[in-house]
Amino acid sequence: MKVYYLNGKRVYYAMLAGARKVSYQRLHLNHINVFPVADGDTGNNLSKTLNHILEEVKPQTDVNQTLESIAAASLTGARGNSGVILAQFLNGLAEEVKPYKEISTGLFGESLMRSVPYAYQAMANPVEGTMLTVLKEWAESFYEFGKNNNDFGDVLIKSLDQARESLRKTPEKLEVLKKESVVDSGAQGFVHFLEGIVEVLSPGKIKALVRERRTAEAIDFPEEGHGKSEIDYRYCTEGYLDGNQMPLEEIKNYLTGKGDSVIVAGNSNRLRFHFHTDHPEDIFIHMSQYGVIKQQKVDDMKRQQDAMETVKPSIAIVTDSIADIPKTIMDQYHIHLLPLQLLVGETPYLDRVTIIPEQIFSFLEKVKEYPTSSQPTMTRIRETLDFLVSHYEYVLILTVSSSISGTYQAIYHEVEKYNENKERIAVIDTLKNSGAQGLLVLSAAEAVQNGKNFEEVKNLVKSLIPKTHIFVSVATFEYMVRGGRVSPMKGRLAKWLNLKPIVSLDEKGKGIAFAKAFSRKANTGKIMEIVDSLHQEKPVKEYCIVHGDAPDKAEEYRQKLVEILGKEPKYITGISPIVALSSGKGAVAVSLVQE
Repeated sequence: MKVYYLNGKRVYYAMLAGARKVSYQRLHLNHINVFPVADGDTGNNLSKTLNHILEEVKPQTDVNQTLESIAAASLTGARGNSGVILAQFLNGLAEEVKPYKEISTGLFGESLMRSVPYAYQAMANPVEGTMLTVLKEWAESFYEFGKNNNDFGDVLIKSLDQARESLRKTPEKLEVLKKESVVDSGAQGFVHFLEGIVEVLSPGKIKALVRERRTAEAIDFPEEGHGKSEIDYRYCTEGYLDGNQMPLEEIKNYLTGKGDSVIVAGNSNRLRFHFHTDHPEDIFIHMSQYGVIKQQKVDDMKRQQDAMETVKPSIAIVTDSIADIPKTIMDQYHIHLLPLQLLVGETPYLDRVTIIPEQIFSFLEKVKEYPTSSQPTMTRIRETLDFLVSHYEYVLILTVSSSISGTYQAIYHEVEKYNENKERIAVIDTLKNSGAQGLLVLSAAEAVQNGKNFEEVKNLVKSLIPKTHIFVSVATFEYMVRGGRVSPMKGRLAKWLNLKPIVSLDEKGKGIAFAKAFSRKANTGKIMEIVDSLHQEKPVKEYCIVHGDAPDKAEEYRQKLVEILGKEPKYITGISPIVALSSGKGAVAVSLVQE
């Protein structure tokens, strides 16, 4: 089939064909992913990037209009290192073809050549032997063949041969590839993308694609892990910003000082960044000065790598970010976190990930609009489940009380879609929050470590729920008033009376005013009386203390509780930013589990 020019619709269906091929090879691309980190997600990321483009773009007749839409969609949907590199290349290509409604092989080859530097310039430290190299050498080959050949099909076939040769040589340029005896995964994905485009040139294939307009299911590949690579920085961190005259070089330099694998794609009005860091919580608050952060995504590469290890528990324990439990314990027991969203205007922060307990109160002093909260997105839930189901025999998810959040229902709704794998996933509504939820999560994790099976762990958690309690000492009504939970008039009255409530959850997981006092000292005494009474009724098996930036008060509680219970708390930690929105600064809570 001879093609003498490209218009917008042909570009779109070429993208569709390429995406379809990448989707077929997704698991194989994950399997050979060793650079920059062996986290096994290159195939997923490239496939999701391309599929997002296809879902968002409606093809126009003019090539410049279609590529402009593709470029914009690539930035909002780019995933991972390879996805962001591809997005920046597509944005460069859209910029270079702006003058053309349709384009010849010669002009397209020139546009490709001028687009390659966009991809290189997006990276703080471009590395050869990756997708960049193959993309560059393919563009050079297309340019050379296209100068004297006006048939896109012929030029694509010949330049694909050069791309394959370039791919074959990637291990010669990157030592880690040579060591693992693989080619670069992102580069292989790009070659598969080109192969899909070439394959669709066969008679009848474009009509078949028009009928489908969707990607195919991935074929199955064995998931044998590579040797464990060293992770220099733990979190793969991405964000999308809208702004005006955003300084790309300044942003790139800032990110370079905070981690590695830095890519900044886009332009001064819209950009996507990708890099690896140990402190994602430092990044987004700083980045908000440049524009409106529309998307945040953080993947814990250490937890992903742990999941791909051959020797690991058969049960994955998952909880949402409302569970107050220290990160050290999460790491010790390989507990997976599904963060809720803390919404500030149009910006969604990831609770306990891109904003953490140590930051929340200084953050609240600066924001003009008081934040709200939202359950995890459907996409995030689905991605988490997909990953865990593919690496664990069973998945147990313990959520915040369904009476105070829609998180349980959102996760349950997604689990119901899993059909044959549904029996491997259990979602338990803990009817608790904060430290009480954290103690239940820890009990489940300890049971898994002690060799309990899936049914035994589920039954244990369910048996502990009615024995688990939380009592929160609220220091001020200021945060409840700002968040709209208490009217300003009631807040002023409570302040005038020096009212110090003790908040708890009832047996259905609903928030209740359990008791009250008229001084902080009396409030503390009341909580100690409650704990002592419960302990006399049925011994307290374990407890924890959580606080809203009140370590001294938490230590006071610890000393008093050790006297009453004769044992140290399982842990003391800060409350999650979303819990802090209502509990406020100075709040201290005791959570306990009875025998």
